[in-house]
Amino acid sequence: MKKSFQIGSAFVGLIIGAGFASGQEVMQYFTSFGIWGTAGGILATILFIYLGYTFAQLGTDLQATSHKGVIYHIGGRYIGAILDILITFFLFGVAVVMFAGSGSTFDQMFGIDTRVGSIIMVTLTILTLLLNTKKIISIIAMITPYLITIIFIILIYSIFTMDLSFAEADALAKEQVSATGNWVLGAFLYVSYNLAAGAALLIVMSGGVKDRKVAGMGGILGGAMLGGLIILIHIGMLVKIDVVAGADMPTLELANQIHPAVGILMAIALLCMMYNTAVGMFYSFTVRFIAPDSKLYKPAVVVIGLLGFVLSLAGFTTLVGKVYSTMGYLGFALIIAAVIAWIKKGKAKYQ
Repeated sequence: MKKSFQIGSAFVGLIIGAGFASGQEVMQYFTSFGIWGTAGGILATILFIYLGYTFAQLGTDLQATSHKGVIYHIGGRYIGAILDILITFFLFGVAVVMFAGSGSTFDQMFGIDTRVGSIIMVTLTILTLLLNTKKIISIIAMITPYLITIIFIILIYSIFTMDLSFAEADALAKEQVSATGNWVLGAFLYVSYNLAAGAALLIVMSGGVKDRKVAGMGGILGGAMLGGLIILIHIGMLVKIDVVAGADMPTLELANQIHPAVGILMAIALLCMMYNTAVGMFYSFTVRFIAPDSKLYKPAVVVIGLLGFVLSLAGFTTLVGKVYSTMGYLGFALIIAAVIAWIKKGKAKYQ
């Protein structure tokens, strides 16, 4: 169970990233639909649990050391090749987004120049990737409980200081900008673009586990924690929508409402999540081409990290808009391919 929880926590830490923890993604994909956003959160939880379980077990079955083998197994020779290329590209793209996001956070909260903030994150990421795989997973997993604690504090504060009725909160929430036309599509698109990147590291993590039940449980726990966090953040923002409406970082706004010290703790949590995501994405990207025990691995980590820093200078907002929107549609293709592979697996089992 300990190993399953570690896999699940690392999966959560990888996916959360900057937009999730800040509340901006949850606002656009869930809270902007008002009370119905809660139903979207439940649907997203179910999808994360099922897909986390599926990808984790596939990783164990194939003893994957990179996502390539599993993606080809899911999509076949031709579709698998396309998915492999696209996922590999977006792993790098999301890591670059995290570098840019950390620069913006350092600037907003601590007055540190964005380039200096990005350099700090790039340096930490490179140093982490020079460690072995087990240490990387342990570091990523450790930060998740800290974020969950901060989110719980914000949720409890929000509920007990709510000034609006649910009808008023619902009406005001629906005035916010939505990423999609309805809550069902919002839930599917949110899960799809997160899995497009997150599935790669989950596959690699599970590849080092011999027991497929342990790996599958890790995927289930990770999916349940992700879904739970979505619902908690959504409810916290919905009941305080009069406070967070229009804010770039809603959860940070709520944290500052409680006390400036809590705001700083939340900012640290945001940076930790960006670090988690950058480490996970860059590791998955690098091992796609170079084995962790290869002599070329460490030099490649340094070169790729420096390249990521240069590209991050394009800016956080610009990168999010271009990278994340495209990833959503890639994720749909990945989910469909995984479901088909799961159905085929089930049929083969009973024949």
